[in-house]
Amino acid sequence: MAEIDLLTVEDRVRLLVNALADERDHLFPVVKLFTPDAGATWLLTECDPDEPNSLFGLCDLGLGHPELGWVSLAEIKEVRGRLGLPVERDLHFTADKPISAYAAEARAKGRIIA
Repeated sequence: MAEIDLLTVEDRVRLLVNALADERDHLFPVVKLFTPDAGATWLLTECDPDEPNSLFGLCDLGLGHPELGWVSLAEIKEVRGRLGLPVERDLHFTADKPISAYAAEARAKGRIIA
């Protein structure tokens, strides 16, 4: 089975543009990734310009403690839920607020609400 890239070229460009922005607190997430058979979710805002597979965003592994931080795209691709399904991209996700608002809401609820 061929591996599907979770990020489009457009996503990668937007992640890089965000990484070079002066103001990071008000960045909107570019992409939402999730496990269809587990509670993990990632809202990603930027990449490391020197290491494009190192991504920053709101990470929720379904343990009740979502946090902002860096994550490896390779590690995300290895995650599997109870049924062994791979991580998917939410094709219908459109950010409507900055990552700081998603993070505050996630901390209050114990999980990402998006």
